[in-house]
Amino acid sequence: MSYSFPEEMKRGSVIGNMAKDLGLETGTLSNRRARIDTDGTDKRYCDINLNNGELIVADRIDREGLCGEKASCILKHELVLENPLELHRISLHIQDINDNSPQFNDESIKLEIRESAILVVVTVSAADADEGVNGDVTYEFGHVTEDVKKIFSIDRKVGEIRVIGAVDYETTTSFEIRVKAKDGLGLSSYAKAVISITDVNDNAPVVNLKSLTNSIPEDTLPGTEVGIINVQDRDSENNRQVRCSIQQGVPFKLVPSIKNYYSVVTTGQLDRELVSDYNITITATDEGSPPLSSSKTVQLSVADINDNPPVFEEQSYSAYVTENNKPGSTLCSVTARDPDWRQNGTVIYSLLPGEVNGAPVSSYLSVNGDTGVIHAVRSFDYEQFRSFKVHVMARDNGSPPLSSNVTVSVFISDVNDNSPQILYPAPEGNSFMTELVPKAAHGGSLVSKVIAVDADSGQNAWLSYHIVKSTDPGLFTIGLHSGEIRTQRDISESDSMKQNLIVAVKDNGQPSLSATCSMYLLISDNLAEVPELKDISYDEKNSKLTSYLIIALVSVSTFFLTFIIIILGVRFCRRRKPRLLFDGAVAIPSAYLPPNYADVDGTGTLRSAYNYDAYLTTGSRTSDFKFVTSYNDNTLPADQTLRKSPSDFADAFGELEECLEV
Repeated sequence: MSYSFPEEMKRGSVIGNMAKDLGLETGTLSNRRARIDTDGTDKRYCDINLNNGELIVADRIDREGLCGEKASCILKHELVLENPLELHRISLHIQDINDNSPQFNDESIKLEIRESAILVVVTVSAADADEGVNGDVTYEFGHVTEDVKKIFSIDRKVGEIRVIGAVDYETTTSFEIRVKAKDGLGLSSYAKAVISITDVNDNAPVVNLKSLTNSIPEDTLPGTEVGIINVQDRDSENNRQVRCSIQQGVPFKLVPSIKNYYSVVTTGQLDRELVSDYNITITATDEGSPPLSSSKTVQLSVADINDNPPVFEEQSYSAYVTENNKPGSTLCSVTARDPDWRQNGTVIYSLLPGEVNGAPVSSYLSVNGDTGVIHAVRSFDYEQFRSFKVHVMARDNGSPPLSSNVTVSVFISDVNDNSPQILYPAPEGNSFMTELVPKAAHGGSLVSKVIAVDADSGQNAWLSYHIVKSTDPGLFTIGLHSGEIRTQRDISESDSMKQNLIVAVKDNGQPSLSATCSMYLLISDNLAEVPELKDISYDEKNSKLTSYLIIALVSVSTFFLTFIIIILGVRFCRRRKPRLLFDGAVAIPSAYLPPNYADVDGTGTLRSAYNYDAYLTTGSRTSDFKFVTSYNDNTLPADQTLRKSPSDFADAFGELEECLEV
């Protein structure tokens, strides 16, 4: 597109409507990031109004300052549109407003020089036909810019134009210099020297970053455009032909779009956990001889997404704790790593719901959500359960959150907290556990066996058996680990029939725990020889029982003696008085008689001999007597009555009173 307008227009003046000229909708200009870029200069003299698409003046434009004595003054600009990328070149023709009227009275002088040359360029001369002062000619530059005066100079006397500064093709490709020849009276004439600059490859390409996505999500698909670059070379022709390349080993490539524009697109899957930032070096090389090149490094950051679950450092964990531990004690810790960034990589630990022996797992263990340290909630008992498993979940704070699980096996080690339990002989109650030993038993004969168990495990449950007390220490022995009781020698007649062994059962824990039991042995070949068993025990209970029996025996003896004294007193009174008999159907005894005895009225003693049998009861060792009828015929039946008169009864009661008084 080309626009023509006069110099010195005010800022904001409208040059033309580019949106209308290009057929663009004004509403898309902002979305497509429409902008004006300059071609080879940093100063921008016009801009675009994104609201209506008008091209407006952005800075003061001075034709002589920009173009000097050039016949035409043209500014090159570019309109850049993105999504999709479009480039439109704009040519701005600056018109002279006739403030310096050029005069072309002399012929033009044309010359070509290489840029950066330092030499005499050309000599101009003027002739004057006059003589004397009127014919003296001096030379000077006409109306030229200060930039021209810095590059070229003229000898006032001979008209020699020399190069005194750097000639740069990229700045100015040609110069039109007006040379003024003036005589002594001030008359002047002008000549025009046109100097063309020949380009040499003295400028390396320049890579300009036009657009760049600051942060690329790591799930970006291959082929996604992430940036736009522009390459400029201020040289001409082949010297400005540029090739662009990108460094190897990065998942990006350059795709040419419009002239000197390239798109940076992805070529593979990005992974922020592997590479979070890319420093991409783009190299531009021209076609000059020798070729020149330049590079630009572009930094691209990869934005994190929550694409990695937490990963535990171990496939499974084991925790060991001794039983009877304190609640709240630390068992172990689990650690999970999440390579994601910030909240996507923040890990929170928790116990998965479950049961251990029918109870919720939370009643046994707890886990610190931030550190992964596992604590015991209660005290464990090895005898209830020896191990159990729980599952710990590690979850990140991403959206959506990701998680992983690990199994934690808890092993409970035993401590010696249970004493041995004796199963045989059974604990003592009201009866004795007694074993019969034949009198003919030889040395080494198996007599009995003590059986015990221990709820602990390992060496805490290794039991040993010891005889701590016995009636005859040399008669019996017990197996250290079997508990078998055997005779050490043959049983002799002198050995006591009653043998009592006190056996201690110890475990192998530290410290050792023990239990004791009593084993009662009777040396006999038949039950008829079995003696009383109540004297066998050495236990303290038997000692107390003996004391109680002695007290009871003394009490009974005292009562019996008192009773005998009373009986003797009554019998003594009966000897002093005759017996009194009632005259009737009832017989009144003359004195108190002990039970199991019968007396006959009229006599003071038992006149008959009685037979009795002795019986041994099984409940006790005491003899009872059973009385039978007398063999004497003179003995009267107990129910026989004698007739007496009433007076006899009176005499009898009188005698009884006298006896009681005595």
